[in-house]
Amino acid sequence: MLEQLKEEVFRANLDLVKHGLVLFTWGNASAIDRASGRIVIKPSGVSYDRMTAEDMVVTDLDGTVVEGRLKPSSDTPTHVALYRAFPGAGGVVHTHSTYATAWAQAGRDIPNIGTTHADYFHDAIPCTDDMTENEVNGAYELETGNVIIRRFEGLNPVHTPGVLVKNHGPFSWGKDVHDAVHNAVVMEQVARMACIAYSVNPNLTMNPLLIEKHFSRKHGPGAYYGQ
Repeated sequence: MLEQLKEEVFRANLDLVKHGLVLFTWGNASAIDRASGRIVIKPSGVSYDRMTAEDMVVTDLDGTVVEGRLKPSSDTPTHVALYRAFPGAGGVVHTHSTYATAWAQAGRDIPNIGTTHADYFHDAIPCTDDMTENEVNGAYELETGNVIIRRFEGLNPVHTPGVLVKNHGPFSWGKDVHDAVHNAVVMEQVARMACIAYSVNPNLTMNPLLIEKHFSRKHGPGAYYGQ
């Protein structure tokens, strides 16, 4: 079932390691086949150096396993919630990458202060609110998805395809799982650059015209970047 998608998800998870976003088993990537409503996701706690495409787990949009001999990622309910809420998402990635996680632990949005950020994320990459006692002690992973969804009220998840879960870490998404990985890499880099920029000049400013220019030339109706 979904053999090609299993291979893509497997490769995407290895790419998280290749790009330095994941240590040990601190991350996961998934993809959805919208036609069948099936999600393919990394198994829980399996080392990347011995994982295979056959180890990928298939679930439905309720998070119920429909194929696979291993347990799916413990973050599966979060992925499911995001797929349900964000119909433009074809892939979801979660990591504990250093700089993005540092911003999450600080409870701060990553502001849009440069054209690199604006090329991929129209707005500041938002940080969620604190989770309540009931959310933490209840269906924790599902509620993690819910706090992300609430944070995106009034925001376009296609234009800003990433979030920081406060005190936890980053999630990103994209049109497919490879795009979601790409956005995770960019998020880590802009988080790092923002840390450095604010240390150099805590009073820095950003020209809003540059945000619109750089975002629209890649993503707007008249986009002209690339071939």
